[in-house]
Amino acid sequence: MAPGDQGIAGLYVITDARWPRPVPLTEAVAAAIRGGARVVQYRDKSDDTERRHQEATALQRLCAQAGVPFIVNDDVALAAAVGADGVHIGQDDPDIAEARRQLGASALIGVSCYADLDRAQRMAAAGANYLAFGSVYPSSTKPASGRAPLSIFNEARAFFAGPLVAIGGIQAGNVEAVIEAGADAVAVIDAVFSATDIAAAATAISHAINTG
Repeated sequence: MAPGDQGIAGLYVITDARWPRPVPLTEAVAAAIRGGARVVQYRDKSDDTERRHQEATALQRLCAQAGVPFIVNDDVALAAAVGADGVHIGQDDPDIAEARRQLGASALIGVSCYADLDRAQRMAAAGANYLAFGSVYPSSTKPASGRAPLSIFNEARAFFAGPLVAIGGIQAGNVEAVIEAGADAVAVIDAVFSATDIAAAATAISHAINTG
């Protein structure tokens, strides 16, 4: 396990890019951190470069103050520009070597592996810090996403010692099964950021993780 990998554990929140937002983004993320979020990923695929830079900068500062790793989704250049702790890349994004070149040896680089163990093995060999699998349950964020069985975490552990992240449809009522299956962290969007009380929603999931 590379230095810093152990920071990827527990409740991993991913920001909701849908508009309009009921509360400012930094306020929402601060509430999630108060509720127990241990990793924050900024995810916004819009072409509003200026706003995305402003938001990512503000979140980087917030996460640094809270001692929480801050990850940028897809955009390696943005991650480098704001001093993020790392980047999360998917199938159509820059490869790990390019991300590492731009972000440095200490950057946390996570990879979406969907339900593809062959891809996971390639990404592990290429130096990924953590591997993400999903959707483990039906997801409102990506309703057409394929399903990853919970057994995939045990299979991935056979060749990867770093953190394994589960994503897709996870909430307080089903997170214990995901942790028991072998996931180190659970990535959540809707179950936290669509809640009326974001801090309480994060607390409920964090409690279920810690007591499961």
